Amino acid sequence: MSHNTFGHLFRVTTFGESHGPAIGCVVDGCPPGIALTPEDIQGFLDKRKPGTSRFTTQRQEADLVKILSGVFEDERTNGPRTTGAPIMLQIENTDQRSKDYSEIRDTFRPGHADLTYQAKYGIRDYRGGGRSSARETASRVAAGAVARKVIPSVSIRGCMIQMGDQKIDNKNWDWAEVERNPFFCPDAKAAKHWETYLDGIRKLGSSIGAIIEVTASGVPAGWGAPLYAKLDSELAAAMMSINAVKGVEIGAGFASAALHGEDNADEIRMRHGKPEFMSNHAGGILGGISTGQDVVVRFAVKPTSSILQSRKTITAQGADADIITKGRHDPCVGIRAVPVGEAMMACVLADQFLRHRGQVGGL
Repeated sequence: MSHNTFGHLFRVTTFGESHGPAIGCVVDGCPPGIALTPEDIQGFLDKRKPGTSRFTTQRQEADLVKILSGVFEDERTNGPRTTGAPIMLQIENTDQRSKDYSEIRDTFRPGHADLTYQAKYGIRDYRGGGRSSARETASRVAAGAVARKVIPSVSIRGCMIQMGDQKIDNKNWDWAEVERNPFFCPDAKAAKHWETYLDGIRKLGSSIGAIIEVTASGVPAGWGAPLYAKLDSELAAAMMSINAVKGVEIGAGFASAALHGEDNADEIRMRHGKPEFMSNHAGGILGGISTGQDVVVRFAVKPTSSILQSRKTITAQGADADIITKGRHDPCVGIRAVPVGEAMMACVLADQFLRHRGQVGGL
């Protein structure tokens, strides 16, 4: 299976399957001399790990990370430091229940990659989806924690702004609320409503989608490139690579199609000797290059395909069948996509920073 690596100078290769002994990643291109411990990574993994509330899958994984290479410590380094060598990160799987999938080993689950994997490779790991499982995203979150250490002046925050057709009220936006509810929601009133809303969906044996917003503050002007390394195109590709993501927008995104030119163009004035934009419809990126404003990305996550309602499908032998997907699944997989989106933003920005530095020097 090819194409398990993304990035150019900051390169991430993930490995492992949902029901294998372990998953993880190799981060190549991290500069030397950066302080890095498992604790720097663990906090981000804890945000993504399953079983943290009744609104996520009840699979119980500690998601404890081990740093197996690329870090060295002695009396001269003042703690563990990256060496410039590849950093290997491993996360053991400890709560697999492969028997949950034995009944559907020869039946393709609608909405999943079962049919396409079989068509491409002629063999597939049916236990939880193997490589196509969202379990793989824990590796990305670990890599994203390393990426944040490469760009410490950049602050990256994500949140859920819509669940199903239930949107937040932007007038209630409070970043502090994101850490106070199980939905990473910046609107306390909406988060309270979502509890009842998602409980109802979960009890029906169904699922629902979501929209996630990720913002990076502190990105200086100049990162990216005009044509084939556009910051926005690489962010879009990174977010689209996340399991269950079906749409991405930058800044005003699709809403910009309804704006007039004079409304959409972000006007500029000089303030304190620097250019200052009067709005941010561009999402912090113009011509593929960062403007110095917040970089804002949104992505849509489809409803979890594994549900307890009967769906029509076919078997590997070509027979019609009905299927109910048993096991432990997220009623809204978008919840745990928030830290994954943050990680992908961090990896793209770390890569763009290193490429920018390599071409023009400095920050």
